[in-house]
Amino acid sequence: MFAIFSVLFFVLYVRIVSIQATGEVKGQDLKEWAEKARARSYPLYAERGRILDADGKVIAEDTMTYRLQAVIQTTTPKDERPHYVKDKKNTAKVLAKHIDATEDEVYAILQNDKAFQVEFGSAGKGLTSQVKKAIEKEKLPGIIFEREIKRNHPNGVFASHLIGYAKPTQQDNGNNVLKGEMGLEATYDKQLTGKDGKVQYEGDIYSYLLPNSKKNIQEPQNGNDIYLTLIKNIQNQLEEEMDQVFKDYQPKAMNAIVVDPKTGRILAMSQRPTFNPDTLQGEGMSWLNAPVEQTIEPGSTMKMFTLAAAVDSGNWAPNNYYQSGRYKVGNNTINDHNFQGWGTISYLEGFQRSSNTAMTNLLDSMGPKIFYDYLDRFGFGKKTGIDLPREANGVLLDGTPIEQYTTTFGQGSTTTPIQMVQAATAIANDGTMMKPYVIDKVVDRDTGEVVTQHKPEENGKPVSAETAKTVRDVLASTVTSKVGSAQNFKLEEYEVAGKTATAQVPREDGQGYYAFDNNNFLYGFLGMAPKDDPKLLIYVDITMPQLAEGEYGSKPVSKVFNSVMLSSLKYLNVNPNEVKPTKTYEMEDYTGRSLAEVQLKLESEGLQPIVIGQSGKITEQFPQAGTAVVEGTKVYLKTSGTITLPSFEGWSLQNVLAYQALSGLTLEVSGEGFVVTQSISAGTDVQAEMPIVLKLETPTEMYEPKPQIEEQPLTPKQPDGYVEEEETPQEQPDRQEIHPDGVG
Repeated sequence: MFAIFSVLFFVLYVRIVSIQATGEVKGQDLKEWAEKARARSYPLYAERGRILDADGKVIAEDTMTYRLQAVIQTTTPKDERPHYVKDKKNTAKVLAKHIDATEDEVYAILQNDKAFQVEFGSAGKGLTSQVKKAIEKEKLPGIIFEREIKRNHPNGVFASHLIGYAKPTQQDNGNNVLKGEMGLEATYDKQLTGKDGKVQYEGDIYSYLLPNSKKNIQEPQNGNDIYLTLIKNIQNQLEEEMDQVFKDYQPKAMNAIVVDPKTGRILAMSQRPTFNPDTLQGEGMSWLNAPVEQTIEPGSTMKMFTLAAAVDSGNWAPNNYYQSGRYKVGNNTINDHNFQGWGTISYLEGFQRSSNTAMTNLLDSMGPKIFYDYLDRFGFGKKTGIDLPREANGVLLDGTPIEQYTTTFGQGSTTTPIQMVQAATAIANDGTMMKPYVIDKVVDRDTGEVVTQHKPEENGKPVSAETAKTVRDVLASTVTSKVGSAQNFKLEEYEVAGKTATAQVPREDGQGYYAFDNNNFLYGFLGMAPKDDPKLLIYVDITMPQLAEGEYGSKPVSKVFNSVMLSSLKYLNVNPNEVKPTKTYEMEDYTGRSLAEVQLKLESEGLQPIVIGQSGKITEQFPQAGTAVVEGTKVYLKTSGTITLPSFEGWSLQNVLAYQALSGLTLEVSGEGFVVTQSISAGTDVQAEMPIVLKLETPTEMYEPKPQIEEQPLTPKQPDGYVEEEETPQEQPDRQEIHPDGVG
């Protein structure tokens, strides 16, 4: 026996000596093994970058919550799991004070002895850090918490399709991180995602730090913050108005965009249906960011750009006349929205009434090549380049004459709301078109350093500043004229310039358009204010609202536009229309004085000198000395020499009679209102015996007995569509059964 023990002792001794000499056991380094056994680490989680508005107000940010769990197994495993719940009755009583569950409900869950650990349903999820700490203070054995991270949106529904959402996704290491699934959260996921850090140290079996050991800390790198161009106050106002109109009119869809036309900054963007990014719940929701990703047939808002093309190309004569009502294009007939027109009217009145046939005549004046060149300049048929994903192009149809004509009033060809807005910035911004954008800057959250800063970017100059001003004036007249289609969009404190739209809605199955009915149209408005120097540009469209009998489609659109425009201008401290005091002057006696001297004086005072003669001293004047006149008054000055005929266009009858009395010329006047034509051209030297015929008209009031706000409510007896076809309807393309573009 002694010999056996001696041999065993010797073997053990040799083994110990071998281990001491080599430091290895079965080829494994003992030092390395010991270090691994003592190695402890835990993560330092990085935060996802925040999304903020232009003023730094939070739109989306991380929030930490906890899930409550209880270990039921009655033995404590050796892998350092928490102890089990020893006193289920007391544990249930204590937990019921901190979570939304009764003592009996908690106790029933704890009675599940078959499970290793249990959870407490919705009552145990989403617990705040404060609740977690309160439960931990109770020192309940077997109670553990699992960290959960989620994205919080303090504003609820707030540009939801634009912002998108992020949801927890498990990584290969088992950690959950937030990953962008839609909208900006997905597009800028890389910039928003941080990099986790960790703490490494040597610890005992209970993970306590060993003496003389130090922690090695690798700090987390938080994701970058993204500042948007959105302004919370304006976005909230837009969401509220969209909610109310969506509730009251139950439309199929709505879109709205608010932009600063001077910079292209998107200040608000919304659509309906929408969803809550915290719950991902939304009735009948589409995941498309419709103002950017979805195309529409815009209707008569397109007339804004047809007008701009005509003005800029020298083909706009507002006081010229045309026959409204119908326009033949081959075998098709294009109708005005009331199917009969208003007789022979001026182009200005035609635009105010949103006449389709006015647009077709303008196309004849310009020619398709010039017209489509301007549409290209305005950016139609191509992406704006906005910093958002999946932007749609839209399609400009120009293969046939009917497609060209209907494009002038927004039918057949398609655009996106964001294209409409970009194009309109050129009208609001004196001809310079601004590229729209929503990302203001990206900021390193840890250092505060600006990583990228967006600057306003011009996207071309489609028309001149003079053209843009003329177009704004005409657009404003659709709001102020008694026959204007946009009277519902008038604001008392600010002058609005804009264009309405009514367009048929294509069927989803591609089989033409929905039936010709007031509840089946897309209604819209594209407007800016203040007219002379627009600070805001707003686009609104509403598809298939449920209107009351006799109610116009512009009403729900105006509810959104008017409220948001008015409140936003005030929020931005834009001064309301100022009524300037009218300057008055007392006429001096100018007879016997130098013509050049008097002309300069009158012009400096804002008066309009009209010279009758050539040069020399003034012999007669009108008004007479001592008469009170206001700024802008015509002052007639007679001198010696041959009379050169002025342009009488736009003169009132009173002005004409004053000129006749002082000049002695034979002026034959027909009509009332203002001069539209004269028989002898301006600049012609004339004699007293030469008869001059002047025709006067009142273009905007002549056909005013039945003011037309927008298209009349339709009856079942009215024809289906804007384009009548002489051939069998089914033999023609569906898109030729064309759009009512009423308000246009």
